Amino acid sequence: MAHRAIREADAKRLLSRSLKAQGFFKEYLRSIGVDASTDLETLPRSYPWLAGGHLVVKPDMLFGKRGKKNMVQLDISWTDAKKFLKANIGKKEKVDGKEGKLDHWIVEPFVPHKEEFYLSIRASNGSDTLMFSPMGGINIESNKDSVKTMEVPVGEGFDVETLKEKLLVGVKDKVLKEHLADFIMHVNKFFVDYDLVSLEMNPFTYTQEKTLRPLDLRVVLDDTAAFQQQANWGKDFSFPEAFGTVKGKEEQYIAELDAKTGASLKLKILNPEGRIWTMVAGGGASVIYADTIADLGHADEMANYGEYSGNPNREMTREYARTILEAMTRNPDKKGRPKILLIGGGVANFTDVAKTFDGIIDAIREYKTAIQKSKVKIFVRRGGPNYKEGLRMMRNLGEELKIPIEVYGPETHMTYIVRKALEQ
Repeated sequence: MAHRAIREADAKRLLSRSLKAQGFFKEYLRSIGVDASTDLETLPRSYPWLAGGHLVVKPDMLFGKRGKKNMVQLDISWTDAKKFLKANIGKKEKVDGKEGKLDHWIVEPFVPHKEEFYLSIRASNGSDTLMFSPMGGINIESNKDSVKTMEVPVGEGFDVETLKEKLLVGVKDKVLKEHLADFIMHVNKFFVDYDLVSLEMNPFTYTQEKTLRPLDLRVVLDDTAAFQQQANWGKDFSFPEAFGTVKGKEEQYIAELDAKTGASLKLKILNPEGRIWTMVAGGGASVIYADTIADLGHADEMANYGEYSGNPNREMTREYARTILEAMTRNPDKKGRPKILLIGGGVANFTDVAKTFDGIIDAIREYKTAIQKSKVKIFVRRGGPNYKEGLRMMRNLGEELKIPIEVYGPETHMTYIVRKALEQ
């Protein structure tokens, strides 16, 4: 399971969609994601409520405590919001020791309120943990004693009375308690139905119109659920990098390729000088290979993390392989040891193994000299449609180019090649 945070504007869009479908909201939460490409002058044509003013503007960059950092504008007009955004979009800032550009912001209506509440839901091993405090806001950390906790075993659920008894015990107003319980029940359904890993509202409030509204919202999703969540998450959904993260040229190139294909191409360079490189088919398999390398005590030598899946064509697979081989062979191992390339994966359901190997073979042919110079040893383990032909092709390639390539099929445990390679 890969945990990925999303922007607040996207989080509120998803929450709003869920609550509206459940009949809790009559209209969508109003929030707009803004970046350098946004035409601020014409934005009110699409969102007429902007012209009415009383707006909140804040960074949407996956970091918290924005109010304490004086980055939040409250109850301002659209004219002032435009001025502020024009002056601050792209501005460099240092947050928690990392410097980055404030290139994404969120604009939403200012909600007058007196009370601020805290709510979080987190998935853990075998249960979900719900936490609530009637004393939310920027000082929640100094009010830890007010936080109540409820553990809910996965699959069991809970009813309103249990929620009020265990989580809302500190709320004395009976009407407010009923509203809070109803709201949290619906938010929890959103959490479960949309495959969330964690959710934090700090704060959310009870408005003058006697409705509950999240003011700040942080959501982390399980990105391996993307396929089954297409209808809920939407096609325009994306996972941003953490604030201050700068992609290298290889990572940027693969991200650009990924955006052009219906397949999935992902690459993260962990250690450019690392000796162990992976080219893994499938997101789940990539996690297993990375964990195995770490479990065997070689995490510090792991050079990259990523995956190719979704049956990429020959050209895309070739470009993916070329990018890894270029980074891998740029500098030979400082201790003179052979570098390791693990071409692994589980048993494919529909991907033609031989066809994807066509692209990998093209790249290996191109980088033959660099591979030999870096003393690269290649270990292959794959199964699925046409896998025997794919393995035969890889075996013949090794013999032809005089490059050590060992091949294994589905009769061999998926991560056997990791242990085998680390014996080198």
